[in-house]
Amino acid sequence: MRTLLLAIAALWLASCDRGVRIVLDEPFPKKLSEWRLFAGPLGKLQPAERVVAYDVNTPLFSDYAAKSRMIWMPPGTSAKYDGGEAFEFPQGTVVAKTFSFGNRIVETRLLVNTRSGWRGLPYVWNAEQTDATFEIVPDAVSMEHEGKKFQYIIPNVNQCKGCHDRAKRTVPIGLKARHLNREYAYAGGAENQLAYWSRTGMLTGAPQAGEAPRNAVWNDSATGTLEQRARAYLDANCGHCHNAEGPADTSGLFLTAGQTEPMRWGFCKVPVAAGHGAGDLRFDVVHGKPDESILLRRMNSVEPKVMMPEIGRSTIHREGVELIRQWVSETRGSCGP
Repeated sequence: MRTLLLAIAALWLASCDRGVRIVLDEPFPKKLSEWRLFAGPLGKLQPAERVVAYDVNTPLFSDYAAKSRMIWMPPGTSAKYDGGEAFEFPQGTVVAKTFSFGNRIVETRLLVNTRSGWRGLPYVWNAEQTDATFEIVPDAVSMEHEGKKFQYIIPNVNQCKGCHDRAKRTVPIGLKARHLNREYAYAGGAENQLAYWSRTGMLTGAPQAGEAPRNAVWNDSATGTLEQRARAYLDANCGHCHNAEGPADTSGLFLTAGQTEPMRWGFCKVPVAAGHGAGDLRFDVVHGKPDESILLRRMNSVEPKVMMPEIGRSTIHREGVELIRQWVSETRGSCGP
């Protein structure tokens, strides 16, 4: 019955051409504008009615791109709180993340909860900055950051599945309590996002913000210790694959925030598949010795088969590498002879 009502609502919205579109099956809209997620000129990136902007404590690094995030759920629906994993969202939910460099908008990635599950849809913006087109396999885009040119890679549809995989099921990554538990500057004033979502009916079952998990902000020492900020960075940039149910489950290197075993973080752990990625290094992480740690070697590379994450970036995040280097340098212990 619920699915039928959603389908009827989608047809009604399409027929009267107002409100965000509900799309539960293929074909997906060819143009980003057809989703009606934005108010006014598309390039202004202003959320349409009932489309809610949000932010995360520590983001995934994407070649120094600026990002804006938004979410929309069908009227009368809400998400269900989960303290550890991504919230449960109703069918028809649309999550949008837009990537920009300076005044140039490059791409908007949609994650849509369809009848068959979550689908990742990359939309590539035109040169005029007036609209974006759905492309299954987007071309690389020539970009420049601080005088250095590089090829910005927009993940294709299958690569979206790779990063968002959880036990062979596509799920959101950033929409977890520990990432969202922070203030956001809404039009009516700053408010904690979990509190705002609960107050407005977007979220059910959430505790008070002070009782919910919260990741540190990787580059803000006021939000956590060096270890807490380093762990938050690894959680956001590596944990979506490196967990017991992710694509890197066989590695034994689990980097989510909830992991408590230092060996699972890589300390004194021999890599499962030693090879070019490991170089001549023995352990994933060596106490006090970042230059002897495979984790740092892979973060500090853009060489294929060495770099980690293996997709989603074409440049080295110097500040992120330095954070992990400082953390490893200050750890104490021994990996034996």
